[in-house]
Amino acid sequence: MMLLELKGLTKRFGGLVAVDNLNLSIKKGEIFGMIGPNGAGKTTVFNMIMGSILPTNGKVIFKGKDITGQKPYFIVRQGLSRSFQQTILFGEMTVLENILIGLYSISRHDLFKYFLNKDAIKKEKERFVEKAHEISNFMGLSPMNYQIAKNLPYGYQRMLGVAICLATNPEMILLDEPVVGMNAEEKDLMMDKIKEIRNKGTTVFLIEHDMRVIMNICDRLCVLNFGSKIAEGFPYEIQKDKNVIDAYLGSGYASLC
Repeated sequence: MMLLELKGLTKRFGGLVAVDNLNLSIKKGEIFGMIGPNGAGKTTVFNMIMGSILPTNGKVIFKGKDITGQKPYFIVRQGLSRSFQQTILFGEMTVLENILIGLYSISRHDLFKYFLNKDAIKKEKERFVEKAHEISNFMGLSPMNYQIAKNLPYGYQRMLGVAICLATNPEMILLDEPVVGMNAEEKDLMMDKIKEIRNKGTTVFLIEHDMRVIMNICDRLCVLNFGSKIAEGFPYEIQKDKNVIDAYLGSGYASLC
């Protein structure tokens, strides 16, 4: 089953074509990777999927529904969530409070009735706190639950960014360079967590420059260059593709394959 489909997705900024007629399909249960040089249009693709910017042309289809140009909050409630290149946290709040914000963002209660019902408030809060602890434990953050987010080591801040995404109960999570700035041990931990996220039923679409990460966890890959898709396939196919080697990987990488 195709969970996400991009059909002719195009974005122009004046005379610059950032993404050019991109067609892409991601199956439910995949870890799908997107790679390419800086400026290739990768984050622009994520921004169009999540409604941060409007495509010039084309469609974003999620679970068979056209969500092109919908508001980000609507898209999150459909089951899509994302992280960012630069970790965006509520820095003065604790780890648990950050995760709780993700949980409250998808609450569907009628707010007027909700605030008149103290029992409903109490039960909702208890349920969300329990879920926040569960997500924190899953991401290895439990020992830091009551620490202020901005004081966390960088690798744990990245983990918290993913935890906030998971709090929205996504069917697909978009991860924009999840291991950037991490040391080798932190990268290995993040790789394991991404695999676990998929194994728990959440499809993963990630952008990453670390080829060790990409080649070891992705089921399939696509490669962008100057906004155009130049290759798509299994990791072993991508790492031997001449166009990809010339545009991105380099001959030195090819000699290692």
